[in-house]
Amino acid sequence: MRKSNDTAIINIPAVILMLALAGVMFFLSGCSDSETPLTPEFKTSLNEDEIRNSAFKPEFPLHYETYERNNETEIMTEYGGSVAYSKHDNVNPLPEGYKYAQPYLKNLWLGYAFSYEYRAARGHTYALEDIMHIDRLNRYDEKAGLPATCMNCKTAKMTAFVKEKGDDFWAQDFNVLREQVDLDENTIGCANCHDPRNMNLRLYSVPLTDYLASQGKTFEDLPRNEKRALMCGQCHVEYYFLDKEFGPAKKVTFPWAKGLDPENVYAYYEDQGNCTIPGFEGNFVDWVHPVSQTPMLKAQHPEYETWSNGVHGAAGVTCADCHMNYVRMDGKKKISNHHWTSPLKDPDLKACRQCHTDKTPQFLKERVLFTQHKVWEQLLIAQDISVKAHEAIRLASEYMGEKPADYDALMIEARRWCRKGQFFWDLVSAENSVGFHNPTKALNTLAQSQQYSQKAVDTAVRASAYTIAKDIDGDIKTIVPPILHHSRELQMDEEHMKSHPWFKYLPVTPKAAKIWDGVKRIGPEI
Repeated sequence: MRKSNDTAIINIPAVILMLALAGVMFFLSGCSDSETPLTPEFKTSLNEDEIRNSAFKPEFPLHYETYERNNETEIMTEYGGSVAYSKHDNVNPLPEGYKYAQPYLKNLWLGYAFSYEYRAARGHTYALEDIMHIDRLNRYDEKAGLPATCMNCKTAKMTAFVKEKGDDFWAQDFNVLREQVDLDENTIGCANCHDPRNMNLRLYSVPLTDYLASQGKTFEDLPRNEKRALMCGQCHVEYYFLDKEFGPAKKVTFPWAKGLDPENVYAYYEDQGNCTIPGFEGNFVDWVHPVSQTPMLKAQHPEYETWSNGVHGAAGVTCADCHMNYVRMDGKKKISNHHWTSPLKDPDLKACRQCHTDKTPQFLKERVLFTQHKVWEQLLIAQDISVKAHEAIRLASEYMGEKPADYDALMIEARRWCRKGQFFWDLVSAENSVGFHNPTKALNTLAQSQQYSQKAVDTAVRASAYTIAKDIDGDIKTIVPPILHHSRELQMDEEHMKSHPWFKYLPVTPKAAKIWDGVKRIGPEI
């Protein structure tokens, strides 16, 4: 009897433990087997080809109300916002300049259209209007000097353009499209992401569709969460325009075939172009920097690539989770917010606190800013060394003394380091989170940029038999001043072109009057 009682007493904890384990296993199995929530099904009165933004308003008035908030152009976060300030100007106050600016942007992009104008983006609703007025596109000539490809991420009308022209669309001059778009109705909107008939997510992006096909995938067969991320990945990516030897001329393409990290993308560009400059044969080249004669790459805005293997991307948190968080409208209805902006603009940080429920808004904001401060410090250092690399190569190329036997090889090596260092800097500079989307990748990329650019400086010094070392020793800002003012119109002015030592490597362009004002022709046909 006593033995029986002892057995019972001994087994009680065991039974409790077994029941607890069974409960845990049941709970875990329930989590692992759970299905992705189904999205609501809609049937609208719209047809498949509807791209006018206003046509969606009667169907989805609450969603459209949040979409119209993209018109806001005055609210800033610490490092950005929607004010279209000049991103190189840290001298003037908003709205022209801002304290967090990189003063050497015009130097680093000299000879390329970005050196004329590069501003912080306003809301997506201004995408068409702003590109029509930006100085990167030549408004003083019949031809813009950039292809129709530049329209790709500005309008859902791309579906109609490509349907009409096919792959002949891309190489057209941009200016032929100016009078074919409505700045309000055709700017980025509902049809860029949704099938108008049922509001299912769909791609309008040709380059993303092409990339998925190259991987044996179709958008329709992807998991819902991946689709949600790729909606933004249609445009918030690094891309380039094909050289004609590799496919339809100027067709926009994602350089992802070898991977999404900086080394992968840089390696991809090594054999995707028609460059014939010694040491760069077969490279893809955006432009040749006039000061250092270096064949350069211009990075775009690789948010998708940066996010993809960051802490949020790896955890399955998509762009929409943070930038389109759920909101309650009309007192009760829960919808996705279509005001695509920084979560930091919300004082309560509701988007962040969907997951970080145990943290205060102040704590979360401070963590974001801590990351951004660290990245920004390294970004400015990388910028300065890139400028020094161009100056060192310039000095070495103009060196007239006795040259080392391997001078030509050293100059090629210096230019290759310069190209790579600036591209790695630009991948972080052009990315719109100041590193927050992936702090580890951002800081690592900037560390590599600094190393590559310094190697360019050191190699150029060797090529000059070390004679230029004294000329580039010290703060680069005292050696090469930042270019604060430069534009297409100013390049027509001989006096302006005497105002900076680097301008002597650019031609003075003929005086001309504007032909285009936005989508309107104001000058005669040439």
